[in-house]
Amino acid sequence: MSRKYRVGILGATGMVGQRFIELLVDHPQFEVTAVAASDRSQGKTFGEACTWRLNGEMPTAVRTLPVQPPAPPLDCDLVFSSLPGEIARETEGSFAAAGYPVISNSSAFRMDEDVPLLIPEVNHEHIGLLEQQRGKYAKGGFIVTNPNCSTIMIALALAPLHAAFGIDACVATTLQALSGAGYPGVASLDIIDNVLPFIGGEEEKIEAETVKILGRFNESRIEPAPMAVSAQCHRVNVADGHMAAVRVKFARKPSLENLRDALTDFRSLPQELGLHTAPAAPIAIRDEENRPQPKLDRDAGRGMTVTVGRIKPDSVLDYRFVALSHNTIRGAAGAAILNAELLVALGRL
Repeated sequence: MSRKYRVGILGATGMVGQRFIELLVDHPQFEVTAVAASDRSQGKTFGEACTWRLNGEMPTAVRTLPVQPPAPPLDCDLVFSSLPGEIARETEGSFAAAGYPVISNSSAFRMDEDVPLLIPEVNHEHIGLLEQQRGKYAKGGFIVTNPNCSTIMIALALAPLHAAFGIDACVATTLQALSGAGYPGVASLDIIDNVLPFIGGEEEKIEAETVKILGRFNESRIEPAPMAVSAQCHRVNVADGHMAAVRVKFARKPSLENLRDALTDFRSLPQELGLHTAPAAPIAIRDEENRPQPKLDRDAGRGMTVTVGRIKPDSVLDYRFVALSHNTIRGAAGAAILNAELLVALGRL
């Protein structure tokens, strides 16, 4: 913990960029020394360029930082990226080529065969894929990604169940918060008194990313998990907190008690290492019939715990449950920061 790594944030003025800054205030290992954003923000200080959308005041440490173009060089040791997908691939690739570790929340590289799609509690061994990037980035840079905000919640809840009993199939129906659309996001007249039953690309991301995350690392590649995943995604009038109604078919059907125990007892490497952003319990069980709820449960574990409730036998598949997580913390900025903490702990930075 003696060294502090200098951090640059790409897409710093956006919602996830702001969440990065909030979570990195007084972090024991990282300090923000550079911020980058779009053309309209460049040449201003961060305080001038950014309209702060989170609770509380903008942290004083970043107010006077100049907003720079999202291109190397930046005065930092690694970059966190919250860039839009359409520009992320070229930009993040240029930083990796210039020798920077890139810890990305963007979707651009998630499904590349040599890029870890990482949830530290679930598939930390996938960091081994970084060996495949050595020949691509001669200056020592690399790219690590975190999953889609809903995928993280679903895959984290499934991981201990798949490890213990094997999963043949999973059906997930999401109710996703407005903050997942950025700012200003969905027009108010579209979402008030309404539910939008389509979020572009989300269903495909959940279905593809889940089997990669739960897949097995085999020396130089990931063998996708042999399960069927089906997703339907909806935007709802909630500020923060994604929810998923999940139904699961098991290879070896557990008892209800054993299923609950697998979720309740789940701990992994981040908890063993005591990583700063890791929650004490990655999964929390609520027994009330009406939980989890976004207002009440999204901040569990400082926003890093996935809350699971309504665990019941299912009349079509084997079991069903409802999962909830904070989409811009565990589902975005917090996930990327935890990835970086794991890389430090394993000597990769």
